[in-house]
Amino acid sequence: MKLPPLLVVALAAKIVALALWLAGAKPSLAVACFVAPDPLVLWALFVPSAQGLVRVFTHFATDRREVWLTIDDGPDPEDTPRLLDLLDRHGARATFFVIGERAARHPEIIREIVRRGHEVAHHTHTHPLGTFWCAGPRRLAAELDRALTALGEAGVKPRWFRPPTGIKHLLIGSALASRDLKCVGWTVRSGDSRAGSAEEVVRRVAPQLRPGAIVLVHEGPRLGAVVRVQAIARVLESCAHRGFACVIPRADQLR
Repeated sequence: MKLPPLLVVALAAKIVALALWLAGAKPSLAVACFVAPDPLVLWALFVPSAQGLVRVFTHFATDRREVWLTIDDGPDPEDTPRLLDLLDRHGARATFFVIGERAARHPEIIREIVRRGHEVAHHTHTHPLGTFWCAGPRRLAAELDRALTALGEAGVKPRWFRPPTGIKHLLIGSALASRDLKCVGWTVRSGDSRAGSAEEVVRRVAPQLRPGAIVLVHEGPRLGAVVRVQAIARVLESCAHRGFACVIPRADQLR
């Protein structure tokens, strides 16, 4: 498995630090060399938009008033059909970043998403919220491959991947490349998982809308009852009011 350059530099620094220690250099110099790259590695790992471990796309190029609506954590048998109807009413297109085990339970919803003109993308198999970043290589492979299998059985070959909460894995770059997946982040995080109302979500999203923005929203029972579906409905209304179309960009537009 090919390591990203950032990790190669970090490992090299630790080898140099060990050599300095063995050669009798000042302990402070060896320690400084050992830990110097670590803040960069942590930044690349835990900051959703950070590069370094994998290319993360955070917007797309367009000269039109267009945004990319991305909906995480489905499919949900209650929310997804309602969202599809909402999107139809607004003439909007969206990408659903789905969880593999939920896709396996509801392949008919995955097929309906595609039939209605939307896109399905990869959001791990079990959505390990706090542990994806420290998973071993076998678990990383399982999170990717089991979801790919579930989506494949529903007739989908995803192009895009988004890690849970945007926190990456040290080996994510080569793991995605070998599976022909690319990592998509966001421009605008709606905050809907913590919001107390749909209006609160719109107040957060609307001022950040601009051409080429990737908007992150969620569906499913993790959201509050007054936010589920309604927040996305209000976001769609806000986009329409401001003259923004919700589109699915081409791969060559991503930046």
